[in-house]
Amino acid sequence: MSEEKQPTPVALVTGARTGIGRAIAERLQQDGYRVVLNVHRPLTDAEQTELAAVFQPLTVVVGDVADDTAAQAMISQVQTQFGQLDLLVNNAGINKDTLLTRMTAADFDAVARTNLTGTFLMTKYALKLMQKRRSGSIVNISSVVGLHGNIGQANYAASKAGIIGLTKTAAREGALRSIRVNAVAPGMIRTAMTAGMSDKRQAEAAAGIPLKRFGEPAEVADVVAFLARNTYITGQVVSIDGGLTI
Repeated sequence: MSEEKQPTPVALVTGARTGIGRAIAERLQQDGYRVVLNVHRPLTDAEQTELAAVFQPLTVVVGDVADDTAAQAMISQVQTQFGQLDLLVNNAGINKDTLLTRMTAADFDAVARTNLTGTFLMTKYALKLMQKRRSGSIVNISSVVGLHGNIGQANYAASKAGIIGLTKTAAREGALRSIRVNAVAPGMIRTAMTAGMSDKRQAEAAAGIPLKRFGEPAEVADVVAFLARNTYITGQVVSIDGGLTI
């Protein structure tokens, strides 16, 4: 008697067009997931062509993770198309850096809304879906800034610290139905965000890291993939920062 073939696992990665989200999506596809990419706005023809060359088949859901209706619709779209969601990676995020005394309430709210509220909404609707199957995993992308703060990033640090609290609470609630929720806290990673730093600032930042270099998006993706497949880790925050938080 042949074994019943297991369905291909489905992963949804938010903020997946570029950077860390893109690297995570590529790694999960290599690991055998059917990957659904969330993007904030419709893709241009050039972006569609470029992504379709990497993700085969290419499946995209468009929407603002911080919008309640859009978040629910994206999870429903995945459920309708695939009948399941095995992994959610909450990666979408923005930054609007300035000193706290110069920061506007609007800039604080914008960052908190995308980074924290967006993670909450996507987790809420994914958890509802996963609870019905008593199976699933959620990995949230926080930051070392959420662990120790950083000058000029009060909004970003607060949002990323909030993600850690949300992760631990969701892990406790999710465990009641065998769903695992973890977080990854990257340090200085080579992305568009760090590319905007001057060469001098990058050199200074690297000098303060015990491993003396920035991390790569693929290295973050490795940790996410590990947390996705390990079935006895939940409620944890894994720093990937070259030793920055030692």
